[in-house]
Amino acid sequence: MESSLSEERPWGSWHVLDEGPGFKVKRIEVKPHSRLSYQTHRHRSEHWVVVAGKATCVVEGIQSIAGPGDCVEVALGEAHRIMNHEDEALVIVEIQRGEYTGEDDICRLDDDYGRCSAAT
Repeated sequence: MESSLSEERPWGSWHVLDEGPGFKVKRIEVKPHSRLSYQTHRHRSEHWVVVAGKATCVVEGIQSIAGPGDCVEVALGEAHRIMNHEDEALVIVEIQRGEYTGEDDICRLDDDYGRCSAAT
């Protein structure tokens, strides 16, 4: 598997901190008043830990607010989104677990930036 170590996105950026068989750890920064696509994954679950800022998280249509130190679990196949409604950057550490953690394991259900789904 070939993967990038970091990438700029319309909503912010991510950087891989560590990865190995069955897992990947990322630092995700979400710009103020931005949000990621509402999406699912076929091959991985995710565990988010808010490091700085306040995250509005949606998992399977249920919205919650998470602040520094709070954790959010996203099970395999669950629809999810991270939003930053604040005036400062949001920083999250994301732990992905699963048989495949490639960037192409994304099925976008809704996207503010016109990107089409690229599920594997």
